[in-house]
Amino acid sequence: MADFADLSGMMGPGFAAILAVGIVFIIIIAIALYIYNALVWSTIAKKLGYGKPWLAWIPVANLFLLPILAKKHWAWGFIFLVPIVNVVFFIIWTWNIFEQRKYPGWLSLVPIAGVIPVVGGLASIAFLVILGMVAWKDMK
Repeated sequence: MADFADLSGMMGPGFAAILAVGIVFIIIIAIALYIYNALVWSTIAKKLGYGKPWLAWIPVANLFLLPILAKKHWAWGFIFLVPIVNVVFFIIWTWNIFEQRKYPGWLSLVPIAGVIPVVGGLASIAFLVILGMVAWKDMK
């Protein structure tokens, strides 16, 4: 039976290169998603008349922006530390925010489809598109 040291030697530099490229790719995607979300939420905050839209750019502080935009006390942001409950409140608050922007509140339910294996990725992309529309397209 080969031990771990022998196994790592068999993988070689090709595997290490592929792994490094994969990690760099994931980091680039994560940064792009963070920037997109910060732009979306800061734009929504501006359009809803909130005086501190820059909170969307600060990690952890951006979690407290959602309840504020949903017209709740900022301390409700601590609910994001509670598993499962945080999902429920995220949906409630985005529903409220979407309706303030004159969009149907039910669009906040789209991320729930992420639990379906085949549809999950599409639901995530769809929600990113919905957030962009809520931020940059004004409904009449």
